[in-house]
Amino acid sequence: MVKLTKIYTRTGDDGTTGLVTGDRVPKTHPRVGAMGSVDELNAAIGMVLSALPDGHGLATPLGAIQNDLFDVGADLATPGELEGALRVTPQQVTWLEERIDAINETMPPLTSFVLPAGNAAAANAHLARAIARRAERDVWLLIEAEPGATVSRHIATYLNRLSDFLFVAARQLARDTGEETLWQPGANRPR
Repeated sequence: MVKLTKIYTRTGDDGTTGLVTGDRVPKTHPRVGAMGSVDELNAAIGMVLSALPDGHGLATPLGAIQNDLFDVGADLATPGELEGALRVTPQQVTWLEERIDAINETMPPLTSFVLPAGNAAAANAHLARAIARRAERDVWLLIEAEPGATVSRHIATYLNRLSDFLFVAARQLARDTGEETLWQPGANRPR
């Protein structure tokens, strides 16, 4: 169990941050960048949750995803092999896929790309989706930067699937209060 008794430690004032292993790395390290993007993603999902109507069906899975994102952060903060380390699992990816399929079955087929718009919850879901894509790229940068290190590729797969989940969630949320806004190629070009 995590127990935080002091919020500031001053240990990061030298430009480093601590990992679960006790090692310190520069705050500019790709591992810290990936952890930061995952943290930002979790906050963006909080924005989606704050915009949902009471009792909305997406509240429960989004809350579970926020918890999973702390698992992702713990996995990223624990390089190498460490007994008892919290790791992202293929089952977490499968759980997302099941939710994607369930939502997607209720959606009409797309005839164009969807513009990131709609009500506040839908727009925030699109923003979270874009952040999830960046977090995934940051994880791949870490994997490339530390080719010999044990960085779970399940993290990248989870984030990839999460961006897909957030896309179908945004579609559902936009349709809750109206239609989706579809891209119209070249609609504003001079004729």
